[in-house]
Amino acid sequence: MKKKHSIFLFMIAITIVLSGCGSSAAQSKTTSTSSNVATTIRKEPYAQEKFLLGTYTRIRIYDEGKEAALKPAFARIEKLGDEITINQGGSEIDKINEEAGIKPVKVTDDMYYLLKEAYMYSEKSNGGFNMAIGAITQLWRIGFDDARKPAQSEIDEALKHIDYKKVQFNDQEKTVYLEEKGMIIDLGAIAKGYITDEVVKVLKKNKVTTAIVDLGGNVFVMGHSPRGADEPWTIGIQDPNSARGNVLGTIKETNKTVVTSGIYERYLEVDGKKYHHIFDSKTGYPYENDIASVSVVTDKSIDGDGLTTVAFDKGVKEGLAYIENETPKGTDAIFVTREGVVYVTDGLKDNFELGEDSGFTMGDRNDLK
Repeated sequence: MKKKHSIFLFMIAITIVLSGCGSSAAQSKTTSTSSNVATTIRKEPYAQEKFLLGTYTRIRIYDEGKEAALKPAFARIEKLGDEITINQGGSEIDKINEEAGIKPVKVTDDMYYLLKEAYMYSEKSNGGFNMAIGAITQLWRIGFDDARKPAQSEIDEALKHIDYKKVQFNDQEKTVYLEEKGMIIDLGAIAKGYITDEVVKVLKKNKVTTAIVDLGGNVFVMGHSPRGADEPWTIGIQDPNSARGNVLGTIKETNKTVVTSGIYERYLEVDGKKYHHIFDSKTGYPYENDIASVSVVTDKSIDGDGLTTVAFDKGVKEGLAYIENETPKGTDAIFVTREGVVYVTDGLKDNFELGEDSGFTMGDRNDLK
């Protein structure tokens, strides 16, 4: 069998478009108020970038005099990343997996909260989002140098060990137990959302009012754009078929997070067929439906993470209905199909603007089957 390892780390990022923000002046006259204290907002931010969580993480702070907040914000990313990963030994999640079928493992408050949230999403989506998908993801290893297409017999065996209902919690002891050997928790589909929210908490604690947190597909915009008081940020939605930074359209938001996931972020190519990294718990293979990417707009990035995976499980038509009817008010989504058609939830109809030269078209939901 001819095997081509084209593991393409194409992170479907969300571009923040700062139209009209020139670089000739260090500060603008715009002010933000928080607790009745006026804050000068810079045109050029204090910015830092690090390669963490398997992607480039970026934080930009626009509040004058708040550069020092970058240090604790990145420290929080690194700490949580080390606790959550299953791709290097010693993490809290790794310890739970090692004791699968043996004994419960006590975890920190941070991890217990995250694990309970992951279980809630698994339960609410009937496994569309599956916190126990690790036996499958670790088998394929898409996104890593040792990625491969497993034999069907291996997939069949792994499918026996992905029942999220066999994850036990003890709220009093803060312990987590996997009932069967071979079970593996993988929080990769929700971890960056949780960490994004935690970074925002750190910035707020340091009295930052205006900032952008970008964890590679998870973006949170705090406050207003430096273009002016009460001006929303213009957020460009990534074209899933093009290089990073090429957008297909824009929305305007304030104090919101936008989470994008797509089939071109990471994939393995074998004999000319591409296998992306978002797995169907029913088959053990990546989802095969009409979705190329989903962008979820919501108040908490952890919710955006969970919902993008749920949306892939449901497809465009059911996914649109789920976002509109089963999620908190203020949650919306943009679906992009493999055929280049864009669908948005009702809450974004007057907000989303498709680029004239994007090559995409807006779809009619009545045509969805």
